[in-house]
Amino acid sequence: MKKKYCIICGKPLSNGIIIYGRGICSCCEERLIKLENNLDFYEYYRKRIKKTIVHYIIRGETIHCQNYRF
Repeated sequence: MKKKYCIICGKPLSNGIIIYGRGICSCCEERLIKLENNLDFYEYYRKRIKKTIVHYIIRGETIHCQNYRF
């Protein structure tokens, strides 16, 4: 089985959450939960998630998600 890595920090994933086959380690998950949206880290996390996960979620849903904005 291929080793999974955190999509945020790139460290090997030993625990955390898996979304559509992509992992977020528990450390980054905790930071995301506590993060305020006016910080630079918020934009960084948002872009990392958008780059690696969002296109899996909305694939095939273009008819229903035409006005989707992330």
